[in-house]
Amino acid sequence: MTDGKRIALVTGASRGIGKAVALELARRGWRVIAVARAQKALEQLDDRIRAEGGEATLIPLDLRDLNAIDQLAAPLFERFGRLDGLAACAGVLGALTPVHQITPSVMDETTLVNYLANQRLIRALHPLLRESDAGRAVFITSGASKNPKAYWAPYAASKAALDALVTSYAAELNVTPIKANLFNPGATRTAMRQKAFPGEDPMTLPAPEEVAPAIVDMLAPGYTQNGAWVQFER
Repeated sequence: MTDGKRIALVTGASRGIGKAVALELARRGWRVIAVARAQKALEQLDDRIRAEGGEATLIPLDLRDLNAIDQLAAPLFERFGRLDGLAACAGVLGALTPVHQITPSVMDETTLVNYLANQRLIRALHPLLRESDAGRAVFITSGASKNPKAYWAPYAASKAALDALVTSYAAELNVTPIKANLFNPGATRTAMRQKAFPGEDPMTLPAPEEVAPAIVDMLAPGYTQNGAWVQFER
């Protein structure tokens, strides 16, 4: 039962941009399905959402487990019957290293989380989005997908693949009520950013809470762009 609330699934919901998106959705009256690996962090998110009068469903799930993603849809359909929004916020940096030194494990994980997991999410959740009057999907990309730099190959390649995937998916949605778009938050005050740029002053960057409203706006029924690559502007 949803009590008339719109329903959104958020990956990477335990921290960073995903957590901020989950909280912003709840504040706007959405029911949040929060997906992340960290059970304790999900429970802390749930406490915050409930303290503010919102509702959340927690799904501890490792996006590297593609078979687990395949199994998401059936219980969600049984419980909710549809999905109105998908905010695919989970991502990994991988290692900043020369291409000829990239280890198979780094390339595999970066490709799994940033690209393949999102394809499996689309495959699993598309039927649920079709049940919505205005299904919306937003995938977090990066400027690295369009401007790859030295040592950034695993991350840049996985995000470029994601761009191509979502752009193709969006082109297939023109005859449906669903819209799918890409969102580049730019430099944001997250743990991933700090790992990539340890010498940077994080306080000079926008916090995830500043970025989240723009993503939530793209999940609203009134958002009509499809196949867009949207750059956050502070």
